[in-house]
Amino acid sequence: MPKLTFPKNFIWGVAASAYQIEGAWNEDGKGVSIWDTFCHTPGKIANGETGDVAIDHYHRYKEDVALMAELGIQAYRFSVSWSRVMPEGAGTVNQKGLDFYDRLVDELLDHKIEPFANLYHFDLPQALQDRGGWPERQTAYAFADYARVVTERLSDRVHTIITHNEPWVTAAAGYFDGSHAPGIKDPLATFKAMHHLLLSHGLAAEAIRAAAKKTVKVGIVLNLNPVHPASDSRKDREAAYRMDTVLNRAMLDPLLKGTTPMQEFAVGKMLTASLIKPGDLEKIRTLDLLGVNYYTRTVVKNDPKFPVVAAVQIHPEGNEYSGMWEIYPEGLYELLMRIWKEYLTGPNPPFPPSLEGKGGAGGIGPDLMITENGVPVPDGLDFDGRVRDERRIRYLKNHIAQVQRAISDGVPVKGYFHWSLMDNFEWALGYGQRFGLVYVDFETQKRTIKDSGKWFADVIRENGFEL
Repeated sequence: MPKLTFPKNFIWGVAASAYQIEGAWNEDGKGVSIWDTFCHTPGKIANGETGDVAIDHYHRYKEDVALMAELGIQAYRFSVSWSRVMPEGAGTVNQKGLDFYDRLVDELLDHKIEPFANLYHFDLPQALQDRGGWPERQTAYAFADYARVVTERLSDRVHTIITHNEPWVTAAAGYFDGSHAPGIKDPLATFKAMHHLLLSHGLAAEAIRAAAKKTVKVGIVLNLNPVHPASDSRKDREAAYRMDTVLNRAMLDPLLKGTTPMQEFAVGKMLTASLIKPGDLEKIRTLDLLGVNYYTRTVVKNDPKFPVVAAVQIHPEGNEYSGMWEIYPEGLYELLMRIWKEYLTGPNPPFPPSLEGKGGAGGIGPDLMITENGVPVPDGLDFDGRVRDERRIRYLKNHIAQVQRAISDGVPVKGYFHWSLMDNFEWALGYGQRFGLVYVDFETQKRTIKDSGKWFADVIRENGFEL
């Protein structure tokens, strides 16, 4: 059978986030985050569930790292809880909180697993939200100071620090439709949050590089979806352009071009002059690693009633769907080719001098990695204690094959991180969606490696797989 193989130094990893796995929500001096508040508000989370305990990773991290080592995982992208490290978001540092991540990093290194530290994965300290949250510019400066604190402690052993996971989701789900914490529905606040999140990346990058004890790569992780029109009509094609601008270009253009498409929308045009200060875009355009989180494409049709983009998502008939999205592997190849051609080797480079020679894009831009990809499957233990998640294995084969296809066509993708290592708390959906390579019994906290986990271990060992 034909075999897909990957470059010699390709990195195979898994990812997770603090609130979704740690639990210990009020232990050892941790402050309250917006997700603690949101989950404790009746009606916000499916079945009234919370991340108070989650999968108890805070107490079981050694067991979980041992599971990674058993699977041969080479790298682990974990997030740091800001409110665990700085309970009020600024000022006092909680040493016990930092000590946990210190122990986690040491445990990873003892098992020859490379740590990728992610500073923010949706969990803003509630004290900062009380002062306005991400729509306030001051939050970006508080984030930079938090980045400095974490860097000073971990950068002697952690060589990649990611500022944000999916800043678009932070802004849109948190401040536009209110489905995520802090649960606000305000288009003006959304545009402000988007800019300040990106600004905080630039400010944090400065702080990280200044505080790093050794050379550290600074990255950001974006959720990106190819956007397709529902038909070939002019109105649907224009709707797809608007949706792509908000969903993809709003993040990619500032980070990789030093420009913003915000003014293409009435609300953005109204805000741009007061929101974007001189020098902001120059600060934002700095990164050594671009992480791509891919799950699905977005198909849209024109709809004047929908605010801002005048477009609404549709779900094409006849295609395969998970419990959350359409399954569309080809979109991953499309996305990687677009980033490479339009942003990393297209007419926009050269990059600023600070980026030259630091990345994988011909020496002129950031490294490129898949930092999340996975599928929710209604897994269960069979009579013999085995989890036969064949659908996930098929999903992974089809998507990883698209990564290899992009590499074969010249895109230097450096690694692939599966989401996620273990089943965990899936935000507003509670515990109903299982993404893990490892099954977790949420009552007993028992971990069981699924068939997909064993398959992924084989992929890592062989650096590829048979089609």
